[in-house]
Order: sequence, then C-alpha cells, then structure tokens
Amino acid sequence: MAATTETLKTTVEQFTTAGNQAFKDNIEKSLAALNEMNVHSKKNLEAVVASVTAATKGAEALGAQAIAFSKKSVEDQVAAAKTLASAKSVQEAIELQTAFAKTAMETYLAEVGKWTETVSASVKESVQPLNERVTAAVERVQAAR
Repeated sequence: MAATTETLKTTVEQFTTAGNQAFKDNIEKSLAALNEMNVHSKKNLEAVVASVTAATKGAEALGAQAIAFSKKSVEDQVAAAKTLASAKSVQEAIELQTAFAKTAMETYLAEVGKWTETVSASVKESVQPLNERVTAAVERVQAAR
C-alpha cells in the first residue's frame, strides 16, 4: 500500500510539474508573440507617419510651384497687355497676341510637366514606407509556412 501511495504521489508531482512547465512555456510564447506584434505595430505606425510626411512635403512643393507659376503668369499677362496696347496696327496686335498665346501655352505645358514630376515623386516617396511594411509582412507569412 505504501508503494502505491508513493507511486501516486510521484505521478501527481510529475503531472503538476509538467502542467506548470507547460503553462509557463505557453505564457512565455504568448508574451513573445505580443512583444513581436507590438514591434510590428510600431513599425507600421512609423511607416504611416513617414508616408504622410512625404505626402505633405509633396503637397507643399506642389503648392509652392503653383503659386510661383500663377505669379509669373500674371506678370507675363500684364507685360503682354502693355505690349499689345502699344501695337501700331491691327496686324501687329494679332501677331503679338498670337505670340503671347503660343508662349503662354508652352509655358503652361512645361509647368504641368513639372507638376506631374512633383506629384509622381511625392507618390513614390509616400508609398515607399508602406510598401516596405507590406513586404515585411509577406516575408513573415512566408517564413511561418
């Protein structure tokens, strides 16, 4: 009977020790997973902040370009109006107006090209941090397989 009691006591102790160890291991794994998720979330937030910062800088650059173009455009229109007012004949006025219209259109198209480059660069810079996070997430999923 003493042998059976000792065997039962040993079995209960082994079961308790194994249960405690399994519980401890699961808690440690859970904490490690939470820590890894927090790190991942922090990096995602940093990527969003970097993306918004890049987009803001792009918008500021585009706004500055638009204001500069508008100012120059008004100055050119005033100069063209003065030149047109000094025309000696209708033929000269038509030639001056045609030249101004051609120059204004070429200037506008060149400016639109600059704006397009600015927007393109801004979008590229804004999306880059987010793409890096998506790539990291895909790599994590593939590594987990």
